[in-house]
Amino acid sequence: MTFRNAVRVNGFVVLLIWLVLTIALAAVAVAGFAAVAQQRNAPALAGAIVACVLGAGLLLGITGLTVVNPNEAKVVQFFGRYVGSVSDPGFFSVLPLTDRRSISLRVRNFETQKLKVNDADGNPVEIAAVVVYKVVDSFKAAFAVDDYEEYVETQSEAAVRHLATTHPYDAHDADRTSLRDGAEVAEELTVELRERTDTAGIEVIEARITHLAYAPEIAQAMLVRQQAAQVVAARTQIVEGAVGMVGLALERLTAQGMVELDEERKANMVSNLLVVLCGDRPTQPVVNTGSLYN
Repeated sequence: MTFRNAVRVNGFVVLLIWLVLTIALAAVAVAGFAAVAQQRNAPALAGAIVACVLGAGLLLGITGLTVVNPNEAKVVQFFGRYVGSVSDPGFFSVLPLTDRRSISLRVRNFETQKLKVNDADGNPVEIAAVVVYKVVDSFKAAFAVDDYEEYVETQSEAAVRHLATTHPYDAHDADRTSLRDGAEVAEELTVELRERTDTAGIEVIEARITHLAYAPEIAQAMLVRQQAAQVVAARTQIVEGAVGMVGLALERLTAQGMVELDEERKANMVSNLLVVLCGDRPTQPVVNTGSLYN
């Protein structure tokens, strides 16, 4: 059994017809009982009784009247059997004596708790995500799962845990996705949640990481590690720039013929320039007033 639209008609038309028929039957019943009161008239009594029975039947007919609000669906059941859903807002009349359950079609968001889980490298991290979703199939939301809201919450936490175990907090390789790569991780989480919640008639619009941090017991050590990595990266860039500047200086000196240096003096000059360019403290210049080769 799948989703289908329930048969319905305009509720105002049904209500108008009910009022007209009720007034007409009431008039017939009153006239019949009046005739019986004046004299024993079997046809008049029979007509009055029929009018009363039909009036009672009309009361059952208006039990199908229902109001559907915007962004809401009514799941209609007739003695346990699914007869369809009404998703259009308005005032309608459906099959009488039916049970109608409201399912909200509004966009909702759910934020998971801060989950503690080991990442792909085995480091304990704290992670949380927010999931934006809405119901697109009222039949599945009503009958495929016990509680679709609880189902989304459980599947969201399971998907976040799975995501954390398949990616590292920090990726040290260029071709490896880390949990800190927001766009890629969000897309992967959204796709996985869509597959998990399709059973409940849910469409996941977006899922994003809202909290990501190392667990408190290793946070300080990982901070030191990150600082060391940044220092190494900065030093590497400084050395690359210094080597280029030293090479350029030697090439310019040689090209312009300003001074001739043997290999030993070149090595000494390179050493001095690298110390000046790569040092993290200001250097004190020493002026040599004697011969360069002394």
